[in-house]
Amino acid sequence: MPKITLVDDDRNILASVSMTLESEGYSVATYTDGASGLEGLTNDRPDLAILDIKMPRMDGMELLRRLRQKSDVPVIFLTSKDEEIDELFGLKMGADDFITKPFSQRLLVERVKAVLRRAQAREGSPTGNATGTGGAADNAGKTILERGNLVMDQERHTCTWKGERVTLTVTEFLILFALAQRPGVVKSRNALMDAAYDDQVYVDDRTIDSHIKRLRKKFKAVDDSFEMIETLYGVGYRFKE
Repeated sequence: MPKITLVDDDRNILASVSMTLESEGYSVATYTDGASGLEGLTNDRPDLAILDIKMPRMDGMELLRRLRQKSDVPVIFLTSKDEEIDELFGLKMGADDFITKPFSQRLLVERVKAVLRRAQAREGSPTGNATGTGGAADNAGKTILERGNLVMDQERHTCTWKGERVTLTVTEFLILFALAQRPGVVKSRNALMDAAYDDQVYVDDRTIDSHIKRLRKKFKAVDDSFEMIETLYGVGYRFKE
């Protein structure tokens, strides 16, 4: 039974998320502030930590900073702010994914499963069918997709552009992988939602647009001339051939 540690000062979130995760078969430990959360994470290492950013005594960013001095446990941030600077800063510090409040419980469960699968692959544990999203070289059972300067490794959840590492969240990785699988083919927002959320979570068009915006920003930070993701207004997005 995978163990999850949840740290949030909102007791309603602690109760609702705990119930949801326990119904999925996870063991959940909860803490109401960063200081007690850090102590719990240090004394009893979980398989995954879910941290709120804004908390008393110690915020989520500081908690993650201290945690990374001792542990590489996967971390998902909960944030009430949809600000890219927080996400980029958190990713650089070692967060694995972000979920913006308010969020769907189903979305949270799917993100938890995705991050745990990634952690298992990184540790060399069995992960089942690693090409579940239709890898670029299915016929050879490979999980590496190469499109010109872009290289994506599903098992290791790594992405490089011109040899430079680009750090992506789980959702960003899935969206980009779906686009790059078939260069020149337009993917509607609905198709990208299906690719990123396994058809089990409903989000609006602006969510996909936000992810695309962040993808472009991350690649432009590596290569200012990056323009491989095209927008077809009213239709969707495609990866250039």
